[in-house]
Amino acid sequence: MCAKSTQIAEYWQVTGLTLSLQRPLVMGILNVTPDSFYDGGIHTNAASALEHAYQMVAEGADIIDVGGESTRPGAGEITEEEELERILPVISTLANDGVVVSVDTRHASVAAACLDGGAVIVNDVSGFRDAAMIKTVAASEAGCIIMHMQGEPRNMQKNPKYDDVVAEVSAYLLAQAARLEAAGVEPARICIDPGPGFGKAYEHNLALLQATEHLATLGYPLSAAFSRKSFLGRLADAELAADRLTASVFVSIWAAAHGARILRVHDVAETVEVLRLLVAVEGW
Repeated sequence: MCAKSTQIAEYWQVTGLTLSLQRPLVMGILNVTPDSFYDGGIHTNAASALEHAYQMVAEGADIIDVGGESTRPGAGEITEEEELERILPVISTLANDGVVVSVDTRHASVAAACLDGGAVIVNDVSGFRDAAMIKTVAASEAGCIIMHMQGEPRNMQKNPKYDDVVAEVSAYLLAQAARLEAAGVEPARICIDPGPGFGKAYEHNLALLQATEHLATLGYPLSAAFSRKSFLGRLADAELAADRLTASVFVSIWAAAHGARILRVHDVAETVEVLRLLVAVEGW
């Protein structure tokens, strides 16, 4: 495995902002969906979604990541119009209030509308496979999160296979970053996410977690997005997602201690509380 850099990224450039990564940033998850694996159906209207978003900001979230399409294993697709209808009013309101907003979408038209509405980051779980999505972000100044996913949500957990998951995921993320850079996206705008739970069996997720230090020195900020996922259920013997709080916080903080700089979580208050202890101990 060859790394582009041996240094952990110190900042992340997103539209109009330079986000310091001296300490890890906390990205609060806001799913405006009826069917997401953990919080689907809780925030299905703008009022409820906004209330939760402001709660996460008050708890210390640096970024709010807004999604309108469930990408849980086996999830079906919705129209781009429906996705946009769910999230654009939420994103626009948050952005107008000065919240740093990320849009979690696989669709270029949705990303473009949300960037126009005030989002400053595009979090693409399909890893910018779509040339139209690359063109959309290249025409903006938005931050970009490249995520690795083997397959599609409807089939990604049907017997995923790798010869060397860390090497293959690393190579994919670097290749996609190179595609973005070739299209005109500045390297400082790019973040990478190995995609735990997206086309990975338990042993693949564990290997990627254990490889955090390697992934964090590929030349781009590293996102840790393990929150409440089934991998943690097996790791912590917690069958229900509702019982994975301790495991979620532990893995996020462990990843932060090993180089991850964006912690994408459902449980902002608890993560922020423990992160403050890590920051104090590390002297960040």
